[in-house]
Amino acid sequence: MTQSPRATRRRFLDGLLASAASPVAAAGRPKAAPESDAARASARIAMRRIPSTGEAIPAIGLGSWITFNVGRDPLARERCAEVIRAFLEAGGSLIDSSPMYGSAQETIGHGLAKLGAAGRVFAADKVWTGSGARGPEQIETSRRHWSVARFDLLQVHNLLAWEAHLGTLFAMKAEGRLRYVGITTSEGRRHAEFERLMREQPLDFVQFSYNAADREAEQRLLPLARERGIAVIANRPFRQGDLIRAASRRPLPVWAAEIGCSNWAQLLLKFIVSHPAVHCVIPATGRVDHLRENMGAGVGAMPDPAMRRRIVEAVAGL
Repeated sequence: MTQSPRATRRRFLDGLLASAASPVAAAGRPKAAPESDAARASARIAMRRIPSTGEAIPAIGLGSWITFNVGRDPLARERCAEVIRAFLEAGGSLIDSSPMYGSAQETIGHGLAKLGAAGRVFAADKVWTGSGARGPEQIETSRRHWSVARFDLLQVHNLLAWEAHLGTLFAMKAEGRLRYVGITTSEGRRHAEFERLMREQPLDFVQFSYNAADREAEQRLLPLARERGIAVIANRPFRQGDLIRAASRRPLPVWAAEIGCSNWAQLLLKFIVSHPAVHCVIPATGRVDHLRENMGAGVGAMPDPAMRRRIVEAVAGL
């Protein structure tokens, strides 16, 4: 019997969760100085304007893939709620999730309810079902999990059944039940079709993979987003932790201090958000210390073209 995409993806997610919980994964990121994190958390985070409206959003967002899929474990849920608290305190707003991410939506909803913060976030989620007819039901289930009045952004996840789902999302936007519409892809998949939709559809947002090691998007997708006035969310900034683990074996380049970076995570994130077409990057974490490091990438000087080349060279040598 052919297995559903949801079942196959779920087994993959469970395997990644087990890996993420291992001592090696937990030790993969070098620890930053606490005083540096505190100073960065209190600074003003860089803002980017959504081209279709001019609304400003913080350049550093929060992803939930793997890290917020904690089921109903009460201690894990509380840890995630503290991550959301630290994210908001540091000036964050955009939180991204998907029905594909296991219990992540419910974990976000628990955190927002505990903090009384449903009205303080830019709620970004996705529709992910092969049935166009089931899209509205799935969206409503997601909204209830989040416990928000409406989503700010809904995206067709990995272009699955995009024709039907875009029709649903554009109708919701026209009715005032949704603010922004987007599409996503990851790991460099289906870029040709993605580019076609960017040209043909009135999209507010696109989301795809972009980091200092995976730079295919620089060739066509990022320039096209600027040309078409589409906001960009960058996913997989650390290659699901692989870049951080590789970087932890090397000292941080001394020149990273020139743009205020005290750890590799900040250097990698600043590379992404310094691209003029990128509006937000969504690193995922279930740890407050890592969250504060990530948010530090949104303050201070950003790399210029020469510094960006240095970062690419440093990452290539990992």
